[in-house]
Amino acid sequence: MTSDLDVAVVGAGASGLAVAYALQQAGRSVDVLESAEQVGGRMRTLRHDGYLIDQGADMIGTHGYATTWKLIRQVGLSDEDVPRIPSPVALWREGRAHPNVGRPLGLFTGAGLSLRARLEMVRFNAFVTSRARAFQADHPESTPLGDMTVAELAGRYCREVSDYVFQPLVGGLFGWEAERSAAAPLVCLLLATRSTATWRTYREGMDTLARRLAEVVHITPRCAVQEVTSASHNARLVTSEGAFTARSVVLCVPAPVALDLHVNAPEDERPYLRACTYTPMLRVSCGLQRRLAVQGAPSAYGVLIPAAEDDLLSGIAVEHNKASGRAPEGRGLVSLFTRPVATRELIDASDQEVVQRVTEQSERYLPGLGQAAHTHFVHRFRYGLPEATPAALRFRPDFLRRPTRAVEYAGDWVALQPASEGAFRSADLAAARIQAHSAEPGDSASSKQRTPKRITPGGRLRGSGLYLESFEERRQP
Repeated sequence: MTSDLDVAVVGAGASGLAVAYALQQAGRSVDVLESAEQVGGRMRTLRHDGYLIDQGADMIGTHGYATTWKLIRQVGLSDEDVPRIPSPVALWREGRAHPNVGRPLGLFTGAGLSLRARLEMVRFNAFVTSRARAFQADHPESTPLGDMTVAELAGRYCREVSDYVFQPLVGGLFGWEAERSAAAPLVCLLLATRSTATWRTYREGMDTLARRLAEVVHITPRCAVQEVTSASHNARLVTSEGAFTARSVVLCVPAPVALDLHVNAPEDERPYLRACTYTPMLRVSCGLQRRLAVQGAPSAYGVLIPAAEDDLLSGIAVEHNKASGRAPEGRGLVSLFTRPVATRELIDASDQEVVQRVTEQSERYLPGLGQAAHTHFVHRFRYGLPEATPAALRFRPDFLRRPTRAVEYAGDWVALQPASEGAFRSADLAAARIQAHSAEPGDSASSKQRTPKRITPGGRLRGSGLYLESFEERRQP
């Protein structure tokens, strides 16, 4: 059977671009279908009036990001393009920020913790490091923690560790609720990345790698996929630009979206797809007329805010402390994050309401913010990061053991890793499964030699280095 397309990749986020690149390198003809104009998904970066504003992901690790670094090298980026973040992460407690969270130095300076809590953290570190080989990022379902939640793990230690370590960590970095998310993916990630002192960011914005990949793969922007129906050796896609068949399809979208799109998803895939829920993310970025600093830690880049201290905000990113070039000379940039319950409440609120509530609350941490801020951007992701529930851990082994098929999946939820590295790891897995399925008897190799239908809603990006910079921005003057 001859198909219109060889491989159709749905979504031009991190996983979609990476799987397209891998399959193209393997000799496949790949078409990436993206509903938006800008690539990168949750790694998008907004460029406005001299500001460089990361809308979703903020950083990568020097350690624990092997697949990411492999891609960085392959597209010609250097270490200088991904500098280390020099500033510390701090914890807000009792009216001030305490720096050196996640660094060895924090055990000596306190990082906002009492001596008892620090000793408890030494006990926790001894427990996980002595079993480090059992905490593999590729298999969070197979650790000594089983399907224990973060709250259950925290319950092994004193209340202070729960309230001022685990809760602000998962709430601030992942938007998780400790009672709902499994501990194993968190511990795997902590062991792999080692220390906040080794965090890095892309000098030209978190979408740098995505833009590089977009230069060498074929992307059709403004092409919304509405439905995918799989068969034994191909699949049919219904899109805003018409219906097409493809020899293989890779759904590189959040699991809830993939479940809606893949109308006849096999029964052995559905339990994991249903279990892979997401937490929403809401972020307000403020362009400042002058630079501000958080009380108690003027050099801090990130500030984790425990639920015990604030029921609205989970964290602050002082972007001008993250890397150079984030704001015009003499000006500043900060991002404010809401905690999970507040995010669900505000996700559909007007930008004006979101900005007012978030900035008023932030005066406590950044005095003078209201006067210094001259522009605001509200970034919403209904599917922020995979929630990594205990149910997802339980269903993951069967999902990974399923036969290869014409429709595959990629995304951070496949890896069950709340980080961009999870998206890139899943892309390698999806590419390998697509190649294995295409090698099976009965699959038509003739579709590689095809004349594809043209999907041209506004021009086709064909590896020419062209990149669409236009986007819809939500801005408050």
